[in-house]
Amino acid sequence: MANEIIKGMGFHHMSLYASDFDKSLAFYQKLGMTVYTAWGEGDSRIALLDTGDGSLLELFAKPGAQYPAEGRWQHFALRVENVQGALDTALAAGAALHTPVTVMDLDSHPRKITIQIAFVYGPDGEVIEFIKQIVKKI
Repeated sequence: MANEIIKGMGFHHMSLYASDFDKSLAFYQKLGMTVYTAWGEGDSRIALLDTGDGSLLELFAKPGAQYPAEGRWQHFALRVENVQGALDTALAAGAALHTPVTVMDLDSHPRKITIQIAFVYGPDGEVIEFIKQIVKKI
């Protein structure tokens, strides 16, 4: 569905501080993200990582940063075709399990949808959701 108020609007990127830039960069590359572009040096490095559909994750070096357990956001979600496969890949890349694969029928309006989700903790404790919307025939 297109945005009829602000034409052409869509998700572009989310920004994330990384206390260990190289570790975080390697983690997200193990999830299949690729460096779209990068700039800066040392403690001022920044990289834009393509998630695979043109949406981007902007990674900022912030050595030694400490974050509250909940961070500055609740989580960010990555749309995937295979939730279990994405979860397995993330765990193999060093993520910690937050929530195993779960299927939820949402009591949503106006569309009734079912989602399959799983959550992991990334290198800096960021919460990452893998999500697939299951389309059901009415």
